[in-house]
Amino acid sequence: MKQHSFGHLPHTVTNIGFGAWQIGGAWGDVSEADGRDALNAALDAGMTFIDTADVYGDGRSEKIIADVLDGRGGERPMVATKAGRRLNPHVVEGYTKANLEGFIDRSLKNLRVESLDLVQLHCPPTEVLYRQEVFEGLNELQKAGKIMGYGVSVEKVEEALKAIEYPGVVSIQIIYNIFRQRPDHLFFQEARRKNIAVIARVPLASGLLSGKISRETKFASDDHRNFNRHGEAFDVGETFAGVPLEAGLQAVEEVRKLVPSGATMAAFALRWILMSDAVTVVIPGARNAEQARANAAAASLAPLSHEVMGATREIYERLVAPHVHQRW
Repeated sequence: MKQHSFGHLPHTVTNIGFGAWQIGGAWGDVSEADGRDALNAALDAGMTFIDTADVYGDGRSEKIIADVLDGRGGERPMVATKAGRRLNPHVVEGYTKANLEGFIDRSLKNLRVESLDLVQLHCPPTEVLYRQEVFEGLNELQKAGKIMGYGVSVEKVEEALKAIEYPGVVSIQIIYNIFRQRPDHLFFQEARRKNIAVIARVPLASGLLSGKISRETKFASDDHRNFNRHGEAFDVGETFAGVPLEAGLQAVEEVRKLVPSGATMAAFALRWILMSDAVTVVIPGARNAEQARANAAAASLAPLSHEVMGATREIYERLVAPHVHQRW
């Protein structure tokens, strides 16, 4: 794995990190033991970036991370968490400094640290990004030492472009994968220009780009790929990257033809993301140690050829873009 500087913060991170949503919840049955094993395997493989959120398992993910890091000792990886989704209802007016400080204090306790490396607004309503007082509040919390830096996790490219207008924003987390290619247009150009760290999430389109999902695949009742298929619980773009399952499966079969011999489709999909120099770190999740090690190994795949990159763009434009490109 390569090392990248993290925007304006003094951290250096591996280009593949650990996405900790799966060890928190909403992915079916992932035991705490499996979650610890997955995180330990990722750290053993050299990953130096962990992404979590206060709502992943109502704090379970943050607490598992704290347990594992305390048990390992030594130099700590960069840990990014998120705040805002604890609001109920999740509305613009809830994004006050007092509420955010309360969420941050809870994460500080869960992660057992005195200052958060990075806190990200967790896919806030678009209007939040037009309220300067929200970012002024984050500046104050940074000056108070509760956070080292802050960023925004977004659903839409337009939200990313708006967020980076604020000088204090150091990072953007955005969905970017073979099935969600729009960020590599204007947004990546602006992120490079402003030295914004880019965290690529949902890299495997909720498992679609692993090539292991079929029309017969059954998902547990508490797996978002079951209960959020049409956006019932949160933005539908978080589930299968917003691609209707039938269209996604058709596109997967065409992508499969491009995967080099000896490589998995998941590794190919991660390597595709790493082809962009605008991406600081990609954060695939892992349900167990085997998946975590496989994610790390994707960095060792040879760079993809211009012809292969062009073929993935053609598949996207023909089969996927009509469903997602203008929506997000």
